[in-house]
Amino acid sequence: MADFTADQIEDFKEAFGLFDRVGDNKIAYNQVADIMRALGQNPTNKDVKAILGDPSAEDMANKRIDFDAFMPMLKTVHAIQKGTYDDYVEGLRVFDKEGNGKVMGAELRIVLSTLGERMSEPEVDALMQGQEDENGSVNYETFVKNILSV
Repeated sequence: MADFTADQIEDFKEAFGLFDRVGDNKIAYNQVADIMRALGQNPTNKDVKAILGDPSAEDMANKRIDFDAFMPMLKTVHAIQKGTYDDYVEGLRVFDKEGNGKVMGAELRIVLSTLGERMSEPEVDALMQGQEDENGSVNYETFVKNILSV
């Protein structure tokens, strides 16, 4: 189980408070993924739903948790094995048909919107902005560096 410093926990409390729209020192289930991402984690929506106990859509919108209930969830997400730069590059290398370090932007868009944790078209557009060269190709090593630096 990951442990956080006292300073980190104070920062987390402050951020948690920013997500409290009601003023009851709680956040809605549907905000949990957002606050985790704001705190530097990158859980999948599936991970978050599992941590929350696979709630219904109604529970996601209406149930609320306090900071003390949130912290163990954050620790769980923090402990989940994250992919490395090399993992992502190797995964994209499969689509490099010419072996030149590039993949077709259109193919990458399809992969992002159809495989794994599917991204919406606006999310893909935002991610791909400025990544394609004049031929519609993407240098996938640069692409991964850009994403991991965010």
